[in-house]
Formats: sequence, structure tokens, C-alpha cells
Amino acid sequence: MSEQLTGGCCCGAVSFSVKDDFKKFFFCHCEQCRKLTGTAHAANLFTLPTNITWTKGEQLTKRFDHPTRAFSRVFCTECGSGLPFLTQNKKFLIVPAGSLDQEPSKEVDANIFCEEQTKWHQAGLQAEKVTGFFQTKK
Repeated sequence: MSEQLTGGCCCGAVSFSVKDDFKKFFFCHCEQCRKLTGTAHAANLFTLPTNITWTKGEQLTKRFDHPTRAFSRVFCTECGSGLPFLTQNKKFLIVPAGSLDQEPSKEVDANIFCEEQTKWHQAGLQAEKVTGFFQTKK
């Protein structure tokens, strides 16, 4: 039996539980995923549509479907955090990895759309690593 993971938004208004039974895990570097997440790539886990239970605040979610492409995003209307959503064809539940409270057991399968990866992201992977906020020397 799969373990249950919990997740939710940054402000705590929306929460859910999901089975740790993910089929795919991708880092997507396409322009649309960068725009939807506001960062270098989307980190999305794919599972069955029935594997989620909304435990709080589902009515505080809003869905955006791209008008001409198969891109979607669901987010908290209070804080804007990305949340799980059904694909437009309803075949998969996509769970943004950052919305989870625990680490999933699934390892990343692939980085996809790498030809669209930004140069600043590639360079940033080699940047200094610090444990908290970076403090500049005065």
C-alpha cells in the first residue's frame, strides 16, 4: 500500500493528501512551464487522478487553462502557490513537487525540453551554495 503524503499552499489555506504512487517525475524547462512557475523549470509528479484528497480549502483554488495549448495551472487564490491539477484530458493528476510537505519516493525521471533551458539556470547550477540567505561582505 502506498504511503500518503501531505501538501498545500504557502499560506496554509489549502491542503491535500496524495498517495506516494507517482508514475513519472519531470523537470520541464519549456518556456510555458517557466512562465507558469516563475522559475527555471517546473518540477511535476504525475499520478492517477483518484490519488488525491483535498483536506482543506479546495474552494480557494483557481484553474488557468492556456487557450491554445494543453498547459494548465491551479493555484491558491490567497497566496498564489501552485497546487495539484488534472490534465485537460483528465488522464493524469499533476502534483507540483514543491507543494508537498514530504519528499516523494519517486526519483526524477528526466529533464525535458532542455533545449529551452535558460543560460542563467545552467550557470546558476555552478554558483556558490549557502545554507540560508546569502550575505554580502561589507
